[in-house]
Amino acid sequence: MWPVRFSHVTAQNKQRYTRYTQVSNKFTGAEESPNRSEVLEPLDLSSCSQIKMSLFKKFFNDIIHNRDTDHDDDDDSVKVKGKPKPKYYGTVTPYPNFNASSDASVLQSAIESKGVDEDVIISVLVRRNNEQRQKIKVVYEASTGKKLDEDLKGALRSDLEDVTLALLMTPAQFDAFQLRKATKGLGTDEDILVEILATRSNQEICEIKRVFKEEYEEELEDDIKDDTSGDFTEALLAMLKANKDESTEVDMALAQKDSETLFESGENTDGTNVSAFIDILTSRSGPQLTKTFENYASVSDITLPKALEMELEGDIEDCLVDIVKCAWNTPAFFAEKLNQAMKGYGTCEETLIRVLVSRSEVDLKKIVEQYRVMYNRRVQEDILEETDGHYQQVLIGLCGPH
Repeated sequence: MWPVRFSHVTAQNKQRYTRYTQVSNKFTGAEESPNRSEVLEPLDLSSCSQIKMSLFKKFFNDIIHNRDTDHDDDDDSVKVKGKPKPKYYGTVTPYPNFNASSDASVLQSAIESKGVDEDVIISVLVRRNNEQRQKIKVVYEASTGKKLDEDLKGALRSDLEDVTLALLMTPAQFDAFQLRKATKGLGTDEDILVEILATRSNQEICEIKRVFKEEYEEELEDDIKDDTSGDFTEALLAMLKANKDESTEVDMALAQKDSETLFESGENTDGTNVSAFIDILTSRSGPQLTKTFENYASVSDITLPKALEMELEGDIEDCLVDIVKCAWNTPAFFAEKLNQAMKGYGTCEETLIRVLVSRSEVDLKKIVEQYRVMYNRRVQEDILEETDGHYQQVLIGLCGPH
């Protein structure tokens, strides 16, 4: 695992909720135009296995009680002019009355001002969606002859620089960047590889591969092969094929067949047919896998997660367990990521940035709500305790209005 940067935990006794409201209102209040004068406020292996399984059980205990209710209420479409349209669960929306030229000019002034006006920079970038930020980048370069990301890199520092540059990338560029960093750092960050590949659509994975080749002049598959091995490599390459079933329909007969195949490939045989686990878990849709998990209980005396723990170990176990989590409840999977990034001593800033930026226009509303259900507190409260300054304001802004 490559090292992550930790920031010291800030004082616990701050009036965090009042502060959250103040910061959040800066991004969601009535006044919408950026104003330069506005100021925003060592374990043995058996112990490791027990801990991992304990965390897994907690994950499911925290979410399983409300899953059926969530899905009953979750009609993921609304009618627009009589036609069904997917509901939007992102926290960042298009900025009304958007003017790329005006925003580019404001950002140039903020960057060139004495001391750099971070308040204005983040006020503009957090309130625009990704498509609008891309247009600002084009206009900025056309009018100044310089790249916006390079100017911001020179003007900002540390975590604020990292999150700002992340906001300026397209989703595919950001994912490709994260995958490259995960394979080319000091060691390989297997968790990030699985997180991205297990939660992106087929179309998104194809675009990530295209951008990766364009940016780094290497095939993503070759990078994966060079930095991973064995069954784990097989699982990652299977996800990279981008041929997962994305239908919402559930084939009951297939679910029963798959549950029996998983049982025969693991518990009911000498050795483990890992390829069978990989084939099923990486090619079926989330709803289909959920039914398969339920049916597994009818052919086995233990749950599938427990079977994975008993039959597998190492990276491939962690990989397949994460796929199970994502299939069962993707927002809960990311809520757990955020919680683990902030609990204990220190904060994993990379995880906070990666999750909040990448999901801000996908399902961050659901993640924020799932966090509250699982941990009985708001993610914004933990962000206020674990971060500070302008960087904190960006993260709170991405979480959306209270």
